[in-house]
Amino acid sequence: MAARKPLIHCLAAVIALLLTLPTASAVELPDPDGKSADMSKPVQVYICLGQSNMLGFGKTKGGEGSVESAVKEKNLYPYLMDDEGNWTVRNDVRNVRVMGSGGGGARMFNNEWMTITGGKIGPEIGIGYHVGEATEAPVMILKSCIGNRALGWDLLPPGSESFEFTDKKGVTWVHPGYKGSPERWEKGTEPKKINWYAGLQYDGDIARAKKVLSELDKYYPGANSYEIAGFFWWQGDRDSRSEALASRYEKNLVQLIKQLRKDFDAPNAKFVCATLGQTEKGATDNGGKLLDAMFAIDGESGKYPEFKGNTATVYSHPLSKGSSSGGHYGGNGETYMNIGEAMGQAMVKLLQSDNQ
Repeated sequence: MAARKPLIHCLAAVIALLLTLPTASAVELPDPDGKSADMSKPVQVYICLGQSNMLGFGKTKGGEGSVESAVKEKNLYPYLMDDEGNWTVRNDVRNVRVMGSGGGGARMFNNEWMTITGGKIGPEIGIGYHVGEATEAPVMILKSCIGNRALGWDLLPPGSESFEFTDKKGVTWVHPGYKGSPERWEKGTEPKKINWYAGLQYDGDIARAKKVLSELDKYYPGANSYEIAGFFWWQGDRDSRSEALASRYEKNLVQLIKQLRKDFDAPNAKFVCATLGQTEKGATDNGGKLLDAMFAIDGESGKYPEFKGNTATVYSHPLSKGSSSGGHYGGNGETYMNIGEAMGQAMVKLLQSDNQ
């Protein structure tokens, strides 16, 4: 028996490793049945916010790393494609995306039933298919965001206060609260306002989302009422490049959750965020500070009792296929699908907890 012991240990290690490897989907979805939703129910709206990776850079075609290759060659996400090789369509979920810089007007990018169109996707596909499957009511995935925006500056929510941060050189900087300007200034000097303020992108993204909802039947044909069921947040790259903003991320994220629920008059709306894919647990750099902040607001952490059962965090590192948030994960479609699926599943779990 002594001679076999190392082999047993090796087998145990392999099994343990396999159990920890991420799968494409912890929940097997059936192919869409083509049916419409129960239109007697209000549209369940999920608002997607963040920066460039929420917009989506996952390639849909083009060989290895594309969603098409994942489905056809790896048998991943089988619900996305029918037997003829066509992308499936969910006729009970609308995919809507608007974008604008600051408080400017909105450009319309998507207004269709949930399916894969064009050359790139974000997490909305995985989100929409999972939430749609779990919901009898009509669903709208409403994305309103733009790239290269920081929670601690551009997306700073109303109610956020200014703070001071001393850098490694001993210089103390003042960072503005909501509607303050400029982005920062040295303590003791007179701030010189610029043509941008803290929270301008937040205000614009929220206004553009509300504009869509004010014209509901234009974006969900036949609908006459809606409820804000939840929010999805995938952001942090810009904040991770600033020690000051990284140190403030948890406080800002807590305020964001509360303010979103207030601005949309949706106190019971669920909130799901995803971490940056390149950051591992235990990291102590700026990315690690963001990771800790996101884990802190998860309802299961116990740090914020008011978030229990209504807020969840997806750990993206095991789901990412490489590269980083700054490199848009190399455009790998599997990364965007994996994280989207995980976010959708996390939202479904929160929704189901209400019925238990």
